[in-house]
Formats: sequence, C-alpha cells, structure tokens
Amino acid sequence: MLAIAGDSAAGKTTLATGIADALGQERCVSICVDDYHKYDRIERKSLPFTALHPDCNYIDVMEHHLQSLATGQPILKPVYDHDTGMLTRPEYIKPTEFVIVEGLLPLYTKLARACFDVMIYLNPPEEIRRAWKIERDTKKRGYTAEDVHTELDRREAESAEFIRPQKSNADIVVRFGPIPSRVDPPDTPLSAELMLRPTIRHPDLTGILDATSRRTIHLKLTRDEHGRPVDTLHVHGYAPPEDAHVVKKAIWSSLGVEAELPTTLGMLGDDVRSEPLAITQLLTLYQLLGGPR
Repeated sequence: MLAIAGDSAAGKTTLATGIADALGQERCVSICVDDYHKYDRIERKSLPFTALHPDCNYIDVMEHHLQSLATGQPILKPVYDHDTGMLTRPEYIKPTEFVIVEGLLPLYTKLARACFDVMIYLNPPEEIRRAWKIERDTKKRGYTAEDVHTELDRREAESAEFIRPQKSNADIVVRFGPIPSRVDPPDTPLSAELMLRPTIRHPDLTGILDATSRRTIHLKLTRDEHGRPVDTLHVHGYAPPEDAHVVKKAIWSSLGVEAELPTTLGMLGDDVRSEPLAITQLLTLYQLLGGPR
C-alpha cells in the first residue's frame, strides 16, 4: 500500500502513473481519495469550506475502505468526476499486489496512515504548484486563470491547516523545484530534493555515489521541520541524461529484477522526461518491490 499525498496540482498523479506503468497495470490498482468528496462542485459553492476541509469529505468511509484494501478486500468506491465536478456511479475496486492511493487527505488520520507501507508527500514550492494548477485547470477543467487564483486564495487557510501538516507523517517528502543557488537556463528541468525519514528502510546509496553519479545525486544529513535528523537526497535536474541513466541503472539493478529498466519512468507527457522524477519513482519502486535489506 503506497500513499502519495499533497496539495492540488502538486504532481501526485504524474508520480503515481509512472510507478504504476513500471509495475504493470495487471499488478497494481490506483485510487484517488478525492473521490470521497461529500458534495459536488455546484453544492460546494454555497458551503463555508472547500474540498480541502475534512468536513467536505467522507473521511470515515475512506478509512474503512483503506482498511479493506489493506486486508485484501474489495470496495465499492465513490467516484468524483474532476472534469465535470459531479459525483458519478461508484466503482468496484478489487485490490491487487500493489495499491497506489493518491489525493489531498490520505495521511490525514492515524487510522488511514496505519494502512500504508510507504507514505510520500509532495511539497513543491508554492509558486510552482500554483503555476501547475493554473495550467492544468485552464486546459483540462474549464476554469479561467482568474477563477483558479480566486480558488487558490480561498483554499490557502485550509491547505495550511489540513494538507501541509501531513508531510510530518510521510516517510519521504519530495520537493521538485530549481536549485536556489544556481542560475540555470529557463528550460532546465526541475531538480528534486527527497527527505528520507528513518521510518522505513531506504536503499544504501553509498555504492553508487562515485564521481560520475555525484553530478546527478548527492546525499546530506539534515534536519526536518521538527529538528529530527534525516537523510536528504538531492537529484540535479541539470545533470547530463547519460549520468542520470547510470544512477537509474544502478538503483534498478539493486532490486534484482530480471526485466529491463522501464522506459516509462520520468515521463511528463509529450515525450518530455524528467530524470529527477524518474529517480524518485525508482526509489519508490525499491520500497514496493522489497529491495535487499
């Protein structure tokens, strides 16, 4: 059971899709807990809170369904159509070898968190997330840019109260963004910073941190927002693709999987690839596939 939490347009679906494609659709099932909204888009307009508020979601039903999936039992999951903003026919979900759960509030309660083997929180810089949301919602969901700005401002207090605190319970906190100390060309792919908490066992990366791979990744001992020591892995978006490929092959080979390195990792659509995203997906696959301990 894998949880991928984060605010709206933080990149949850992109991360999850690459992982699911690498595992094989026959081996995994993906669900979005935003389907547990109580109200459709029209009904929410008259409410004093937004879709980010727990009172706007059937949290108790979500918890029950996560428990069922974790114990191998099927569920009849509600469905929220993000394109129309309507609640539609529920969907029968039978768990397979891997269950990927993404959404706004999968790590909100202790009972929900207890269902997961690996928990990830996506934490991009706010200005980047807002740009991603504006692009997505104007192109795919029929909003104007002004509509999106208004909704983001309306959601901010609830995001701070209910969404962002979930990162404190995540095993891995991922931040896609530029490196502050560098001035790279505008088309330079975003880098990634992965906070690796000792709540789960992470792969030993010392064997691949040689002179070549250090152009792509490096590891530091840092502290999280509560002052707890954590390993932080930096994956450089500016690194040459061939160097990133060496790192990917090293991580993949450590899994002992006979199949070739999946070519779908890191895809952003339209033949655009992010090597930091690919390496983040590979490290998640390491957790799911049970790499050597």
